[in-house]
Amino acid sequence: MTETYARTATSPWRNWAGTVTARPARTVSPASVDELAEALRRASEDGLRVKPVGTGHSFTATAATDGLLIRPDLLTGIREIDRKAMTVTVEAGTPLKRLNTALAREGLSLTNMGDIMEQTVAGATSTGTHGTGRDSASISAQIRALELVTADGTVMRCSETENADVFAVARIGLGALGVITAITFAVEPVFLLTAREEPMSFDQVTTEFDQLVAENEHFEFYWFPHTGNCNTKRNNRSAGPAAPPGKVSAWIEDELLSNGVFQVACALGRAVPATIPSIASISSRALSARTYTDIPYKVFTSPRRVRFVEMEYALPREAAVEALREVRAMVDRSPLRISFPVEVRTAPADDIALSTASGRESAYIAVHLYRGTPYQGYFTAVERIMTAHGGRPHWGKINTRDAAYLSGVYPRFGEFTAVRDRLDPDRLFGNDYLRRVLGD
Repeated sequence: MTETYARTATSPWRNWAGTVTARPARTVSPASVDELAEALRRASEDGLRVKPVGTGHSFTATAATDGLLIRPDLLTGIREIDRKAMTVTVEAGTPLKRLNTALAREGLSLTNMGDIMEQTVAGATSTGTHGTGRDSASISAQIRALELVTADGTVMRCSETENADVFAVARIGLGALGVITAITFAVEPVFLLTAREEPMSFDQVTTEFDQLVAENEHFEFYWFPHTGNCNTKRNNRSAGPAAPPGKVSAWIEDELLSNGVFQVACALGRAVPATIPSIASISSRALSARTYTDIPYKVFTSPRRVRFVEMEYALPREAAVEALREVRAMVDRSPLRISFPVEVRTAPADDIALSTASGRESAYIAVHLYRGTPYQGYFTAVERIMTAHGGRPHWGKINTRDAAYLSGVYPRFGEFTAVRDRLDPDRLFGNDYLRRVLGD
């Protein structure tokens, strides 16, 4: 037993947003798959439940445990790049930002990604992290194989040809099936994206939504509550040349306005809610139109230093505009004061059992509030609208849904729970959150 593995701790664990605190009995950082398997066997013998944790960017208690908390800090790095198969196999604890920069040095890239790079690859995929795309789906949909350590310490390799029934559900597994130790992603030669960001009115973007999605490989927009203003972003592949934003202009847009000034505005709005509509009107006009061209991760991702809480629902794409208009009407007639913009993205249908886009073309509506702001009233009202349209909540973001509801909106829900029953009948990887969303 190495000293690394033997390291334990009992200090509380908190997620990034401060919405979840866990007090594990033990915390370990295994340095190998064998050490991880041994940790699972010991936890089982001691009657401790087990949860792996990433960087804590989930807003739900997906990773919370009072038993054994597994930190993946030492399970990092690229195992193999296969240029013939065009795949990369990476250790589960590797942060996305390290994977993206390492792939770029090798002249490679993921096809699509979300806008935050802080998560570990296992944490991001296990909760269904996604970006926006007309044809390209979530990070989980880019998985070609994964390595999973199950409750009895078995190391299981899963792909379309090996343990295919597990692979069909484990790409978004919520940490309920075992501990992922490595993931093989499809990659492609690095390419350029041209980003076009520009303001647009709420009425125009909702009226032209289908056209904007159809005409762009990646389209998203942000609506600023209490205004009729939106900011849109279109990312499309480009032949080049690269034309990244200048250092000064990038700092002004991405750091000063999107983080520094926005932080002050959110703090003021939390202290004096009556100022929020005026702040929103100013904020929605602060970001100017710009166009730039760069490699994918430098276009898809951006720094997020203002901490917030978030709820996001995936809807059938054809329901998105109606639902967003209902959210706007609800905000307008309520006493709510909302300082954060509402984000709208899309995804094609995929074949992962618990993917929010499983079997249907989807649109995502995400609502946020500044950390420390009471969010229950706003989120409850939005959730009521989303569920009326058959919405599926993001697994890592705040929601109140339970297994009874979720089994009705996921046609393959029973397929997932059947694999869970087989791999973890004693619920070694269970916790209160999984009991709510998956059932006993």
